[in-house]
Parts: sequence; C-alpha cells; structure tokens
Amino acid sequence: MKTDVEELSPTRVRLTIEVPFEELKPNLDQAYREVARQVRIPGFRPGRVPPRVIDSRIGRGVVLEQAVNDAVPELYSKAVAEKEVVPLGQPEVEITKLDDGQELAFTAEVDIRPNFELPNLEELSVTVENAEVSPDQVEEYLGSLRERFASLKNVDRAAENGDYVAIDLSATVDGKPVEDAQGTGLSYEVGSESMLDGLDEALAGMSAGESKTFPAELAGGSQAGETAEVLVTVNSVKVKELPGLDDEFAQSASEFDTVGELRASTRKQLEAMRKSGQAGQARERLLNELIDRIDIPLPERVVDAEIEQRRTSLQDQLDRAGMSLADYLAGSNTTEARMTADFDADARRSVKAGFILDKIASQEDVKVSAEQLSAYVTEQAYRMGVAPDRLAKQLSDNGQLPVVAADVLRGNALTLLAERARVVDEAGRPVYLAESETEDEAASEQEDAEADDREDED
Repeated sequence: MKTDVEELSPTRVRLTIEVPFEELKPNLDQAYREVARQVRIPGFRPGRVPPRVIDSRIGRGVVLEQAVNDAVPELYSKAVAEKEVVPLGQPEVEITKLDDGQELAFTAEVDIRPNFELPNLEELSVTVENAEVSPDQVEEYLGSLRERFASLKNVDRAAENGDYVAIDLSATVDGKPVEDAQGTGLSYEVGSESMLDGLDEALAGMSAGESKTFPAELAGGSQAGETAEVLVTVNSVKVKELPGLDDEFAQSASEFDTVGELRASTRKQLEAMRKSGQAGQARERLLNELIDRIDIPLPERVVDAEIEQRRTSLQDQLDRAGMSLADYLAGSNTTEARMTADFDADARRSVKAGFILDKIASQEDVKVSAEQLSAYVTEQAYRMGVAPDRLAKQLSDNGQLPVVAADVLRGNALTLLAERARVVDEAGRPVYLAESETEDEAASEQEDAEADDREDED
C-alpha cells in the first residue's frame, strides 16, 4: 500500500491511498461468503454458492463493492497510523480508481489537530482572590443559618414590609373570574414584589380578616397582559423570629455543643471553600490566559459541529419548557443574529481550549486512572438521578466511555496547569494549590473520623 499526504490547510489534509489488488483478497473472499449466504440460487444451498456462479448470476460488481466498502476503513486507519496523522471526525472518502485485478485507489480528506507550541507553563502567572475569612463573613454565614431555623409568629397588627401574610387572591376581568388567577392560603412576604404588581401597596396597612381590591396586569395564563380587578383577603399576619446565637442554637443546628465550636467550624469551612475557589479561579484564569495568548487555526467543520450542538441543546431546553425561540429571544433581550454570533464565539473558544488541554495532556504525559473515571461517572449519575452502574452501562453500550475519559483527561491537564504555574493571591502571597488540596482532603478525612468517634460514643 502506498500513501501520500497533501496539506490542504493547517487543519485539513488529503490522503491518497493506492492498494495493489492482491491486498484485497481477504476482503474479496469475505464478500463472496457474505453474498453466498444472502442469495438463493437453485441447485445450491445458502452459503455454498461458488464465486464463479455468483459472478455469472449476480455479477462481480456487487462483490467488488462490498469488498471495497469493507476494506477502505481498515486501509484508511492503517494509512493515518503510518503517516502519524491525528484525524478529527470522519473522513470524506472518494474512490478514484478500481481496476479489477490490478489496483484500488482512493482519497480521504479529514480535519486534523493543528500544530502549535505551548509556552513554558512554569512562566505563567495568575492572581486569585484571598482565602482569608473575616469575622463579618463568619457572622453573615451564621446569620443565614439562623434564617433557616427561624419561625413565624402571629401578630395582632397591620402588615408591614418584611411581614409574612397568608392571603387569598381572586381576579376578575370584566366581572368574570379568571380561572387560572385564583388562589387560597398563599404565603407571601410583604415588600418582596414577587407576585403581582400592586399587591405590596395593597397589603400595606391591612390586618387579618380585611379585604381589598386593586388593579393588576396579569403576567401569565390564558389572559396574560390584560388588566384585572384582584381581590386580596388577609387571613393572618406573622413576623419572623430568629433563634438566639447561643449554645442551645448550636446544639440544634449542628453537631457542636457550643456556639464557639460552631463559629470555629464555620470559619474553617469557609476558608476551605475559599481555597477551593482559589483552585477553580486559577484553572479558569490560566486557561483563559493561554487561549488569549496562543494563535491556533481552527477546523471550521469542528467549530460548526460545536455550534450545532449548542443549538440542539438550546432547542431541547426550549421544547421541555414549552417555549419557542422567539419567546427565548424576547426574554433574553437579544436577537437571533446576536445569539448566533455568541454561539460562534463560544464554540471557537471551547474548541481552542480543548486543543490546548489535549496538548498539555500529551506533552506532560497526563493519565486518567480507573478511580477517576469511576468517580466522574458516579458524580454524573448523581446529578442525573440514576444509578452509577446503569449510567456506566449506558455509556459503554453507546461507545461514550472514550468521550468521558477525554473529559477527565482534560480536567487533569487543567489541574496540572494550575499546579505548574505561579499563582498568587490579591496580597501577592504565593498560593500552593497542590498543598492546599492535600490539606483540604486531610481535614475532611479528620472531620469524618471525628464524626465517627462521636457516633461511637453515642
């Protein structure tokens, strides 16, 4: 077999492959066997029809076509391996010569990975946010925790902003009830402006047992956009009571006995979250730095496929939500032309990022472990609400495991990038991400062990 490679562009090549006919003999023999099993010729059992009879009754052209169709993929794979071509996607194949008994020749055009050089990863630098947690941030978190354990208490007075009211609502247009604009026992926070225009103004000063009518434009339903007369009745007025920040609260809201222990644990958790955030920021900002710095020619067919995938994903979401593209564009305050431009820019950036991470993985010999692959599938299964074993089987049956492995490999390459580069916080202090992640894992394991010890003591 002879193979020539012609560069059509920095991202596309044409392979010209010439094959002596004797190399097709295994494919011809297999084609004759397949045709013999399929045809029915009097005097011969299925699968026992001689080649000469097939040639005379069916025609050798049928056999040649099947043999070539079977041979070309294998010959193409052999050619790209021999010439060290790294293809992207499926080739466009054209049979240019089929001389029975002499030669088969065909061409295959395919997109390839572009060649480019990476800068020295150790020379890259990026700044991330500080990881320190201030006392105010700790108190803010504890305040939100108190909000979660708050209770509502009835009060005998008129409603004010921030109060919670139980209300009944009924709307009419031209004196006729609007069926999908009725509700009873609704809980509403006065001043939140989260329901009907004019509702907050109507509720101000109302007490339990009082009713009031106000005009409002209906936001949804069969009569959306029409102005209705809305009757609101207040059934009760309640205020939110927060628990005190004391030892009793710590015991009810956490596994700690004192508020001091709860506060110390909160600080530790917030610092761990911020350190984790530093790692994420470093990875994202370093990748953006490489994307902006490196000039890479992009295969247009790969970019087009990425754009089409984004369009398909958006359309699936709209179909599930029962929305049209026009509704989406109006709600997003954009146009189809602007959306198309955004898709194009995002797709090009995504394809470029993939090439960069694949290059890092190849250059630095990054690997994917079975444990990482299993953890990735388990995480995806959890998000999808399916059993990990079921998702793993589905991915395997659909031939998607290589795609999953590629995603994990790129994630590993991104982690290596962040570990190799110089990372500092806003105060100019070095941030050692590998050490931070190891410390976080050790702290998590220590917390798990302490929790197990407490359970054993109980």
